[in-house]
Amino acid sequence: MDSFLDVQQLSKLLNVRPMTIYGWIHEGLIPYYKLGRLVRFSECEIQKWLNKRKKQERARRVVEIDKPTRGPS
Repeated sequence: MDSFLDVQQLSKLLNVRPMTIYGWIHEGLIPYYKLGRLVRFSECEIQKWLNKRKKQERARRVVEIDKPTRGPS
């Protein structure tokens, strides 16, 4: 069986304030379970949720700057 985290545990794991977690719940941004008045998070689902949000490193774009040409003298 998957282990579950409460809001305090998840906030420490993600290094965010508990109010941030509650905001994500309210906005429907994070997967959670509601058990009566309790809110719990599946560690497995949180890991998947985090993996979806992982940003890939962007390829660096080389910008070539044209040197100004001299106009007619």
